[in-house]
Amino acid sequence: MTYNLEQLKEPLKLSAKTLAGIYLGMIKNWHDAAIKKDNPEVNLPGRGIVVVHRTDGRGTTNIFTTYLAAVSPKWKSRVGQGLSVRWPIGLKGSEGVTGVVKQSLGAIGYVELTFAEENKLPVAQVQNSAGKYVSPTAAGTSAAIDAFSGELSKGVRTPIVNAPASAPDAYPISGLTFLLVPKQAKDPNKAAEVKDFVQYIITGGQDPAEQLHYAKIPASLQQIDELLLQQVQGGS
Repeated sequence: MTYNLEQLKEPLKLSAKTLAGIYLGMIKNWHDAAIKKDNPEVNLPGRGIVVVHRTDGRGTTNIFTTYLAAVSPKWKSRVGQGLSVRWPIGLKGSEGVTGVVKQSLGAIGYVELTFAEENKLPVAQVQNSAGKYVSPTAAGTSAAIDAFSGELSKGVRTPIVNAPASAPDAYPISGLTFLLVPKQAKDPNKAAEVKDFVQYIITGGQDPAEQLHYAKIPASLQQIDELLLQQVQGGS
């Protein structure tokens, strides 16, 4: 969650209830009591909140709305989740949420961490299930993945939002990227190359991930991925 508040010196803190209230249009000003409760002793501006979202189908939208549906019954019943939803409020940021937030005082939006970092925009600390306000980091996302290792072993497409309180360092708005690989390819040579490439991605290819503001998959998911890769016909 990135934002544009010129007066704020410390990272903004947002609970799940507050964040859902903002995107439902129930919390309209940065001076709202709910935001002040999340940020005691912080001088919040009396400025209207400019909510920014994407309108085109995007994985970031799916992760964010899946999170909101998990933490807010009102959001789940009124809006739901998906690559694209009918937003109750907000500016369209189809050409880039980051750019709209950067140009709009009082704005808030959801972006991949790398876009906030590249544009030198602050990011909020979001309260997780353990009650801890957590910054978006690669380690926080890896902790979220690890927390769902049991569920992921049964279905690798399991959402990893709002990790349980047993993972106090997990960042709650996290998601996985997927590769769709056919089990049986028509060309065995191509299948072999793809299989070797995926094997690299889930092992040594993980090394530069954190430098790019992405999380490394923990050993628990790596083992699951390697078992899935074994189902692909062809390869070394």
